[in-house]
Amino acid sequence: MARFPQVYGKTVDEHTRCEHYATELDIIAIRFACCDRYYPCHLCHAETTDHPAQQWPREKWDQAAILCGMCWSQLTIDTYRSTDACPECAAAFNPRCAAHSSYYFKG
Repeated sequence: MARFPQVYGKTVDEHTRCEHYATELDIIAIRFACCDRYYPCHLCHAETTDHPAQQWPREKWDQAAILCGMCWSQLTIDTYRSTDACPECAAAFNPRCAAHSSYYFKG
């Protein structure tokens, strides 16, 4: 069954895991500000697009730009950054993703 919105990049399963990050907790995709497309990670974006990634500016963190790969709910950046699990389905998110937040979010 196809899921929507579409997730681009090198996904390896229906929960948005990719060949770069595929642990049990790697279940989110990020809608990139530059192209308005969801990718599992910055490496997938870099390998499959022809443009550099742009970070979400702080004043747009109220935008739905995070996709839970378990229930496919779209979360705002603010909501995602304030929790360790999906508020809709309670699926745990990888806390180590914070180490890469500067790839996606300014501020």
